[in-house]
Amino acid sequence: MQLQQLSYFLAVAQARHFTRAADALGVAQPSLSKQIRTLETELGASLFSRARGNITLTPAGEALLPLATRILADVDTARLEVQELAGLRRGRVRLGATPSLCSGLLADALRRYHDAYPGIRLLVEEGGSRDLVRQLTRGALDSALVILPLGEDTPLATTPILREDLVVTARVDDSSLPQRPHLRITDLRDRPLVMFRPGYDLREATIGACREAGFEPRFAVEGGEMDAVLRFVEVGLGIAVVPSTVLAGRPGLRGIPLSGDGGRESHGLHRTVALAHRKDVTPTHAAGAFRATLESFVREAAASGGLPAGVRSLLPHAGATGPEVATGTRGLGDDQNLAEPLEFGLRKSIGE
Repeated sequence: MQLQQLSYFLAVAQARHFTRAADALGVAQPSLSKQIRTLETELGASLFSRARGNITLTPAGEALLPLATRILADVDTARLEVQELAGLRRGRVRLGATPSLCSGLLADALRRYHDAYPGIRLLVEEGGSRDLVRQLTRGALDSALVILPLGEDTPLATTPILREDLVVTARVDDSSLPQRPHLRITDLRDRPLVMFRPGYDLREATIGACREAGFEPRFAVEGGEMDAVLRFVEVGLGIAVVPSTVLAGRPGLRGIPLSGDGGRESHGLHRTVALAHRKDVTPTHAAGAFRATLESFVREAAASGGLPAGVRSLLPHAGATGPEVATGTRGLGDDQNLAEPLEFGLRKSIGE
C-alpha cells in the first residue's frame, strides 16, 4: 500500500467521481483508476461501488476512509515537523476554535504569533466544539480550543485556558424577562429561544438543563451559527444562552447572567475553554510555539485586567508548572468547580 494510492482513494471518496478527482489531483484519470484498482487488489476488497456512474463507498471503503485521512494527515505533519527544524521559518498550524473565541481574544493572540513567526501559515477552522473534537481526533487539526469536559475515553490531551460566564441575551428594549440581576433556567420556560445548530455543546447542554428543570424548551428558530443566532436575537425572534464575550460590539443586545440554585451570583453558570491536541501525536514545533504564545497572551491580559468581562484565566502563574489535565477534571485556580456546572446537576460543561 502506497501513500499515493491512499491520496488517490481519498480524492475519489471526497469527489465521488473519478474524473473530477483526477482533475483535482492533476493526474490522468486512467492512471488514477489503475492505482485504485491496485489498492483494491492489495486489500482484497472493492472500495467503491460503480453503479451507472454513481460512485459510492462500499463497507470496506467506509472503513478505510477515516484511517486513510488520519495516515495522510500524520504524514503531512511529520513532513512539516522536519521542515520546522530550520527554526520555525516555515511550517503550518491548523487550529480549530469556536466562533465566539475567533471573534474575541484569539484574533489578538494570532496577531502576536504571526508577528513572531511570519513564515508559519495559519489555517483556522471555525466550528462548534463537538465538530472540532472530531476533526482533531481524525488528524485534520493540530490543536483546537474546545469546551470541557469531553469524556473519560477521549484521545485528546487538554489544558484549561479560560473560564467564560454564560448569559441570557435579549434585545435592550425587551422588558418581558424578569427584572432581576440574574436569571434562573426556569425563567426560560415558555420563552422563544434562538438555538444553535447541532454540533454545538451549548445547544445540547442548554436543552438538557431545561429538561432537568422540568420543561421542554421552545424554539423560535434553530440551526444557526453564533453570528446568526445573535442577529436573530437582535431582530426580536427570541432570546439565547451565549458566552458573555460575544456581546462586545453589539449595542442592541444586553446580557443577563444565568444562574442556578436560586439565582445566586456565586453560582453563575460558565464554561471552561481548553487547548487540546491528540495524545498519540507530539505537537509540531509550530503548534508548540502557538501554545506558548497563547498562554503568554492570556497571562499578560489577566495580569493587566485586559481580559473581557466575564472571563478569567485558568493558567498557573508565570514560572509555575501545571500538567495537562485529563478531560472532565476540574479546572485550575481558586474555584475548584470550574469545569463542573453543578447548578443543574449536569456533569458536563456548557459551551459551543
